Amino acid sequence: MSQVAKLFTNGRSQAVRLPAAYRFDTKEVFIRQDSETGDVILSRKPANWDDFFVAIKSAEVPADFLDEKERNQGTQDRDPFEGYCK
Repeated sequence: MSQVAKLFTNGRSQAVRLPAAYRFDTKEVFIRQDSETGDVILSRKPANWDDFFVAIKSAEVPADFLDEKERNQGTQDRDPFEGYCK
């Protein structure tokens, strides 16, 4: 169910007054814009990395995500500036 939020100007910035049901429990949020629809999306920004590591551990990765050959590619020694410096 969609709700309507009010926009207002604070100095030279535009802000959104979120309904109580949509309040964030952090001081900062991530913001991005969908390139096709133009929708602005706000996401919770964790205060630390703990939530990130919990999410990584709980992520379901398909068994065929990387096969044995892809996981064991070895290392390459090369000059990262080759072709850019004279």
